[in-house]
Amino acid sequence: MNDITHLLNHHTADLGWQRAFYEDLHEHPELSGHEQETAGRILQKLADFDCEVIPHIGGHGIVAVFRNGDGPCALFRADFDALPIREETGVPFASTQIRPGPDGNPTGVMHACGHDMHTTALLGACAILDTHREAWSGTFIALFQPAEETGTGANAMIADGLLHRVPRPDVCLGQHVMPGRAGEVQTMPGAQFAACDSIRITIPGRSAHGSMPHNAIDPTFTAAMIVIRLQGIVGREVNPNDFAVVSVGTLRAGSTNNIIPDSAALVLNCRFYDVTVQRRIYAAIKRVVEAECLASGIEELPTFEFFGHGELIDNDTGVFRTVRPVLDSVFGAASVDATRTTVSEDFANIPRAFGVPYLYWVVGCTPQGLWDRAVAENRVKEDVPVNHMNTFLPEYGTTVEATTKAAAAGVLAYLSR
Repeated sequence: MNDITHLLNHHTADLGWQRAFYEDLHEHPELSGHEQETAGRILQKLADFDCEVIPHIGGHGIVAVFRNGDGPCALFRADFDALPIREETGVPFASTQIRPGPDGNPTGVMHACGHDMHTTALLGACAILDTHREAWSGTFIALFQPAEETGTGANAMIADGLLHRVPRPDVCLGQHVMPGRAGEVQTMPGAQFAACDSIRITIPGRSAHGSMPHNAIDPTFTAAMIVIRLQGIVGREVNPNDFAVVSVGTLRAGSTNNIIPDSAALVLNCRFYDVTVQRRIYAAIKRVVEAECLASGIEELPTFEFFGHGELIDNDTGVFRTVRPVLDSVFGAASVDATRTTVSEDFANIPRAFGVPYLYWVVGCTPQGLWDRAVAENRVKEDVPVNHMNTFLPEYGTTVEATTKAAAAGVLAYLSR
């Protein structure tokens, strides 16, 4: 551990390119599945290193394999897609991109979740390990994943033969920037990020003129009653010691003021830390929706479409025990315990596909003065921008140093000589 700490504090790798690279990615974000230019920038940087590069896995996914003799194999993953959000950070390198959004309408595009930082950090770790091959032995895999925000990127890479195109890792690692004191590396064993699903529910009805509701079966009314009843599932059917979220993201029905529509659609977002709770909730959602349809006189069954799945991120205790002491040595008081969060990720699909253990951690990225003041004044919710907000922007210097070192430290915890 002392050797790793010394290396990361005194390495001679050139990281002077990182700021320009990060700002370029931030200024030119691309939506999930459309990351062609971003992938090109990553490939251009990987050409500086002595590694085998495999592009176009599952779309724009990229894998770089660094071989350095006998030893274990460690994989580190970073994502690089952006969000359909118009940026309001006011920085000189803010995105002004306008692209077709998921619904086909023009939208602003922004790196509002820190994926540009994730990619910059992993490339920095590549530079460190490539420069200091004398310090490690084995195989290092840097995996750059598209389409995380839609929950499809990891599975797309797996479906495109990832497991057969790269060496099988012994461990998978990853990280995410989140609100928190910039530079703090937060780790924990067990459930770290929640599992999630989105559910599109279509409520059939019978259309009629708005002046003749008695001739209709109003799906909007039924949908409204379902929204109310759904709130009782978590409040009255889930043990208070457990965790579950059932949020109604959209309710769409009709196209004009004087026609009762023939259908309505709800989109739910559901999150859990426990599979048993998840199954119980889904059974309750189906029961409530079908019962409300029956109560409204709807004879046709509603339909349920599941999408946007995110696996539970359940960190392996053994990997935590291997990596955490190294992070403690490298970061000292800035290596802290994490708390589980209700957000979701598709990272876990990769180690699950390989059948190997993993650790996924969080790095704080809020300017330290802002964070300390907000905590002291109990104003974190009011004053600290969070992921997916149009004002979210990691503090660059402290965050890029911490994420780069943490990525390299995690890999070296397994590959260090």
